[in-house]
Amino acid sequence: MSNTTAELEELLMQRSLDDSQLLAAIEEAEDFRILPDATVIKIGGQSVIDRGRSAVYPLVDEIVSARKEHKLLIGTGAGTRARHLYSIAAGLNLPAGVLSQLGDSVADQNAAMLGQLLAKYGISSVSSAGLSAVPLYLAEVHAVVFSGMPPYSLWMRSPADGVIPPYRTDAGCFLVAEQFGCKAMIYVKDEDGLYTANPKTSKNATLIPKISVDEMKAQGLHDSILEFPMLDLLKAARHVRQVQVVNGLVPGNLTRALAGEHVGTIITAN
Repeated sequence: MSNTTAELEELLMQRSLDDSQLLAAIEEAEDFRILPDATVIKIGGQSVIDRGRSAVYPLVDEIVSARKEHKLLIGTGAGTRARHLYSIAAGLNLPAGVLSQLGDSVADQNAAMLGQLLAKYGISSVSSAGLSAVPLYLAEVHAVVFSGMPPYSLWMRSPADGVIPPYRTDAGCFLVAEQFGCKAMIYVKDEDGLYTANPKTSKNATLIPKISVDEMKAQGLHDSILEFPMLDLLKAARHVRQVQVVNGLVPGNLTRALAGEHVGTIITAN
């Protein structure tokens, strides 16, 4: 590293925080990963949790088994209940920040339910404030559950169109993986991965095993499997440079992905 801490501090005191020389000096600093051995798993709300026992119980069993060899941060989506709340609040012309709070409440409910199902294995659910205790949970029981909605609340960035919060649970789980410097980010959905079209409505849709963010955008697939803004977060990430999308309704898929197998779709930053 060419810049010492003292030199970097001097630049910080003398320059604008957007100064190009300052930003270049920061880029030269060595990266530090807080939880490099951990993996973030996002459990879809609508795709998995809303399906109830038939979908959730097998996945719980798989998580309990997988945590013997892997350290897992398990984020929950919001799902159908959040969509219902969004439709009511949008009809009342409430802003994105209020809708963000409503979505957060549903993701919290899903985290609480998943936490209760995993409680007898010593796996707890934590709130955003409790994330500081994540290293302890991972050291003791190798897993912890959290709400996937980023806690922007009223400070949610307003979308270009409409009032639906642009940063929801896909983005929130990715941000946890990136900020902790985790080794992998896996999205557990109800499809085998990214397709050329919606497989629920198109018989000719084919699975795409691997694709980049730019290729997704060029092909008009940027809002088809993950939240669109999450792809921009991936593109700008320093640590997590790819994500994997797997079908959690197929037993063993999550275990295979955790083992490093190419199951589902891998989306790369470049």
